[in-house]
Amino acid sequence: MTLATEPQHTLPPLPHWEETPEDLGAAIRAIKPALRARIEASGRTVAEVFAAAERRVEERIQEIEADRTRGEEVWPVIDYDVIRAGAVRPAELAKLARRGCLVVRGHFPREQALAWDADIVDYVERNDFFEKYTGPGDDFFGSVGSKPEIYPVYWSTAQMQARQSERMSTVQTFLNSLWRHTSKDGTQWFDPDRDALYPDRIRRRPPGADSAGLGTHCDPGTLDLWMTEDYQKAFRHVFDGTVESYDPWDAAHRTTGAQYPGSTMCSAFRTFQGWTALSDMNADQGVLHTVPIPEIMAYLLLRPLLPDVPEDSMCGVRTNQVFPVTKRWHPALYRALSPIPDVKAGDSVWWHCDMIHSVAPVENQKGWGNVMYIPAAPWCARNERYAAQVREAFMSGSSPSDFPAEDYERTWPDRFPPDALNDIGRRGLDLS
Repeated sequence: MTLATEPQHTLPPLPHWEETPEDLGAAIRAIKPALRARIEASGRTVAEVFAAAERRVEERIQEIEADRTRGEEVWPVIDYDVIRAGAVRPAELAKLARRGCLVVRGHFPREQALAWDADIVDYVERNDFFEKYTGPGDDFFGSVGSKPEIYPVYWSTAQMQARQSERMSTVQTFLNSLWRHTSKDGTQWFDPDRDALYPDRIRRRPPGADSAGLGTHCDPGTLDLWMTEDYQKAFRHVFDGTVESYDPWDAAHRTTGAQYPGSTMCSAFRTFQGWTALSDMNADQGVLHTVPIPEIMAYLLLRPLLPDVPEDSMCGVRTNQVFPVTKRWHPALYRALSPIPDVKAGDSVWWHCDMIHSVAPVENQKGWGNVMYIPAAPWCARNERYAAQVREAFMSGSSPSDFPAEDYERTWPDRFPPDALNDIGRRGLDLS
């Protein structure tokens, strides 16, 4: 087998579609042989390159299984005070880079998180949300059987205080700085010290609840990951035969390119997805699970190029849906699916933007399961564009454009006011 190096041959160009192709089946049938030809121009076969990606993933899976056998925590866990002090040990950083996920203990004081939870309840009750709620606004979160479980609320004082807090900014900067955000030629792909204040919803699941959970998937995109020019550049090592050089922490070209629109699309670039716990939650009570292997995207992108996959299929990936990870096409990955540790109110949970994740089902849940979704979305070309839409939604109390246009808060007089924004909040909305 030839060991991967930088390609020494002229690689054939790839077709690309910067807008969603009208005939998706035809586009898939065009891109797959083009990707195979590009890989094979390196002197390696697609099977060889996929086998290299598979070995890398298998090594990680075996490390995770060994941790479980020893009774060690699969997820890295770091105290907020350690992050704030810049005292994270090299071994902790190495584990974080390998696993791509993190629990921050004591990110906020427990009393603060519980107060925010109570404030959200007061906010929705004062505004008769439950009397006006018309049901899930999207099919994806509708699958959890919420009554509601996911609240389409974005502009409460609690959410905005958390988004623009110094403690949140400290953790976001720490996580952003794990990425290679500036290339050797000086191109800065994002500013790790400035967050775009991406607004998302809340989840409140009461004791005794039954929830169907969410299936195993990932969120960075769909067919655009193979078919748009900037993503082809971002995943250049996956598609040029040098998959061993693929670095999931390299931001090059991820923050500038086109995206195919859809009801599950995230318009922002997130280094990490995340949420902040507003209640205590045990690991066996319908919580987040991940496959904690950040380089998994190389495996997922190469898998459809193997001969057992129909020529008009990308292993079930299609537009307007999340990127599915299934036992039919990716059975080995389920061995690594790992729940978060037990968390307390005020802890935060983070996972690399490419990471496979799910939410486990639960019956007769013990205790509350409440979170605010707040990611790390550093300032970049893509996030600056979306910030203009977020700013308009904030001013009018509308649902942000990434989400169904339910707009419950437009008439709520006590939503977070513009004059309560601090410097972090104004910078995040590009109002500074």
